[in-house]
Amino acid sequence: MKPVIFGLSGLTLTVDERALFAAARPAGYILFKRNVGDPDQLRALTDSLRALDGRQNLPILIDQEGGRVARMQPPFWPAFPPAGAPFGALYDVAPASAIEAARANAEAIAITLRQAGVTVDCLPLLDVRQPGANDIIGDRAFGTDPMRVAALGRAVLDGLKRGGCVGVVKHMPGHGRAMADSHLELPVVTASDAELESDLAPFKTLKTAPMGMTAHVVYTAWDKDRPASLSPRVIEEIIRGRIGFDGFLMSDDIDMKALSGTPAEKAAGVVAAGCDAALDCWGRFDEMAQIAEALDDMSAVSLARLERAMAGVTDERPPGDYAALAGKRDALLGYA
Repeated sequence: MKPVIFGLSGLTLTVDERALFAAARPAGYILFKRNVGDPDQLRALTDSLRALDGRQNLPILIDQEGGRVARMQPPFWPAFPPAGAPFGALYDVAPASAIEAARANAEAIAITLRQAGVTVDCLPLLDVRQPGANDIIGDRAFGTDPMRVAALGRAVLDGLKRGGCVGVVKHMPGHGRAMADSHLELPVVTASDAELESDLAPFKTLKTAPMGMTAHVVYTAWDKDRPASLSPRVIEEIIRGRIGFDGFLMSDDIDMKALSGTPAEKAAGVVAAGCDAALDCWGRFDEMAQIAEALDDMSAVSLARLERAMAGVTDERPPGDYAALAGKRDALLGYA
C-alpha cells in the first residue's frame, strides 16, 4: 500500500485509473465536486473504489464542512450551515446547546455521506481564529477561544462517529494565524512559542482523534525554513510530541501553491518529514503515476494507525434519523 490519498478525474474511474490504483493501492481517495453528480452515480463510484481495493472500510474522503466548503450540494443533498460561525454564536449564550447542535449537525452530515459510500469527512477545523488573519479560515473556525474550539470540535467528532464516519482534525498545528491563503502562497507565522500555545490547545485536548491533517504554514518559532507539512521537527516534536497526536496524519493537499517542487518531490517530502500519507487531490493521471513510482510502501507504523482509525467503519451501521437530527439542530440554532 502506498502512503498517498489520491483524487479522481471525473464521475467514473477511467481504465488508466483502475490500472494505476490496482497496482499502487493507495491508502485512500478523496472526492471533489467534479466527482459528484447524483446519488446513484456517487454511490456507484464509491462502490467501484471498494471493489477495486477490497477493503469495505476503505478511506474515501470528502470536504463536507457546510457553508462555503461542501462538495455534495443541493438539489441532491441538503445544505449544511458553516462549520463554525452559527455554532460559535450559540455557544456565546448557551454552550451546552451549541455542543448538542454541533453534534446533531455532524451526525446528519455523516448519514448523508454514508448513504453515498463516503467514510471520512475532513472535519472538524480546530484552528483558533485570530483577528486580522486571512479569511481562508474565517467562518469555518469555531471561534477565537481555544476551549470553545475544542468543545465544539469534540462534538463534531462524536457526531461523525455516531453517523458512521471518521473525522479529521485540521490543520495541525494551527492555521488560524496565517496572513495568507496557503492555496495561493506560503504563509509565515512569526508568533512566539508561548503565543502558539493557544493554537495547540484544541489539538492537545483532542489528541486521540483518529485522523489529522497538517498545515502548509511556516512557524518561525519551530522551523523557519520549512512549512509544518515538510518539517520533521514540527511533526515529531510538536504534533507527535507536544500535542501527543498518534492518529493517522496526512498532509494538506500537496498541489497547493504553498509548496514547491514536483508532485513526486512534494509527496516524498511530506512522508519523509513524518506524515503517514501525502494528500494529492487533483486526479491528474501523469502526476499520480509519478507519485506512486516515487513512494515506497507505507510503513508498518502508519498502516497500524490507518487500520486503527478505520476500525469502526462498517456497512452494518443502521442509518440514523436525518430529519430528526436536522430538526434538532435547526431548533437549537433558532432556524426553525
